[in-house]
Amino acid sequence: MTHEDLKKIFDSQVSSGSFIKTTDAPVSSLTSEQKVVLNRKGNVFFNQGDIQSARRLFITTGYSDGLTRVGDIYMKEGNEIEALKLYWLAHNKNKIEVLSKKIADLISTLLI
Repeated sequence: MTHEDLKKIFDSQVSSGSFIKTTDAPVSSLTSEQKVVLNRKGNVFFNQGDIQSARRLFITTGYSDGLTRVGDIYMKEGNEIEALKLYWLAHNKNKIEVLSKKIADLISTLLI
C-alpha cells in the first residue's frame, strides 16, 4: 500500500466525519467584531498556558492561526491525532500533509 493509497483512505474517512467532529465548525452567526474579541481572549488564554480554553475559542471563531498554534502544542506533547484535527480545521495543508505522511509511514512500518 502506497502513501497515496493511505492518503485516499484517510481522506475518505475524514470527509465522512470518522476522524473529525463535524460539530467543530466556526459559529456562523458571529460578527467580525465578536470574532476579533474572542480571538484576542483566546490569545490571552494561549499565552497564559490555558490551551483548552484557547482551543475552544479558536474553534468557535475558526481562527486558523490559533488552531495551528494549538495543534503545534499537541504535536509537541505527542498527541498527533488532536494536532491533525486542529490542522484540518485550520485548513493548514502543509501541516496536514507532513503529519499524514508520518502516520502513513508508521502504518506501513507496522504492516511489514
